[in-house]
Amino acid sequence: MIRIMEVCGTHTMEIARAGIKKMLPEDVKLISGPGCPVCVTPQETIDAALGLADDPDVIITTYGDMMRVPGSEKGNDLRRKRAGGSDVRVVYSPMDSLGIAAENPDKQIVFLGVGFETTAPGTALTVGAAEKAGLKNFSVFSMLKTVEPPIRLLAEDPEFAVNGFLCPGHVAVIIGEAGLKFIPEELGIPAVIAGFEPEEILRAVTMLARQISKGEPRLENAYARVVRPEGNKKALEAIERYLVKRDDLWRGMGIIEQSGLGIKKEFAEYDAEAKFGIRIEPSGRRTACRCGEVISGKIGPEECPLFGSACTPEDPEGPCMVSSEGACAAAYHYRDGGI
Repeated sequence: MIRIMEVCGTHTMEIARAGIKKMLPEDVKLISGPGCPVCVTPQETIDAALGLADDPDVIITTYGDMMRVPGSEKGNDLRRKRAGGSDVRVVYSPMDSLGIAAENPDKQIVFLGVGFETTAPGTALTVGAAEKAGLKNFSVFSMLKTVEPPIRLLAEDPEFAVNGFLCPGHVAVIIGEAGLKFIPEELGIPAVIAGFEPEEILRAVTMLARQISKGEPRLENAYARVVRPEGNKKALEAIERYLVKRDDLWRGMGIIEQSGLGIKKEFAEYDAEAKFGIRIEPSGRRTACRCGEVISGKIGPEECPLFGSACTPEDPEGPCMVSSEGACAAAYHYRDGGI
C-alpha cells in the first residue's frame, strides 16, 4: 500500500471534486494532512476571537471561511455573533480592513489573520501600510502558521505510515523549492510540489509513486511554471520585516515549536494580542469533533462518528466541515465520488 499525504486544503478539495481517489489503483491511498489553515486553528483561538467580537468598541474583519467556525461551544460562531449585534465584517483582503479603520476612527478594527505562508505576506504588508498611514485603531490577531514544523512533527510519529508528500503549490510559490527540501533530505520521504488541475495532481502522484517504488526520495517540482527554486523573495522579505516565528497551538496537535507567525514587538501597537492582552493556552476542553485526527491523517472524515449526522455543513461541529478547504467538507460535498 502506498500512502500519500496532501498538505494543502485546495488539493484536498480538488481531489474530492474531480474524483481522483476513484481513478487510482486500490493500493494507492491519498490522505489529507494539516493543510487547511482554518481547520488547524484551535478552538482556544476561536474562543478568543469570539470574545473580541463581544466588545462594542471592536469591529472584527475576517475571511468568509472563519464566519461559521464554532468555538468550544457548538453554535457559537462569528456569524451568530453578527446576528446578535456584534460588528463582524467579511473582507477579501487584509488591506480592506484599513479602509474600515479610516472610516471608523472611534472603533478598534481587528483583522483575524489566518493562513499559511501564502497569506502571510499580505498580512505583513498590511501592518506596514497601517503604520505608514498612522492608523492606530487597526491591529492583527495573528493566527498565521508555517508548514514545515507540523510536517516534521507528523513524520516523527512512529505510527505515521506515509510514504510521500504531495506538497502545497501555493505555499511553495512563497517559500520555493528550498523551503521543502527538508522532506526528502532530512526526513527521507519523497516529495513533489503539485499544481491544482486534476491532471497536475495525477502527474504528481505518479511521480511520487515512481520515487517510492525506486526507494529514491527527492524533491521534484511539478509546478515549475509558477514555483521558483528560491521562492518569492519580496514576499519573504515582507514576512521577515513584520512577523516573527513563535511556538503556536494547533488543533489536535498541541503546541508546535516555531510553527506560528506573530507580529514583531516593534510593531506591537498593531498586534491585537498585545493590545487586548490575549493569551492562547491549551484549555483542556474537548469537543466531540475529531477534526484534529483528520488533519493529522490518523482517520478519514467518514471515520468520525459525527460525519454527515451530527456534523454537516449546515450545522457543523468543527472547522473541517466548515472551511472550503476542509477535508470533511470535501468528503461530504463529493461523497458520491466527485464529478
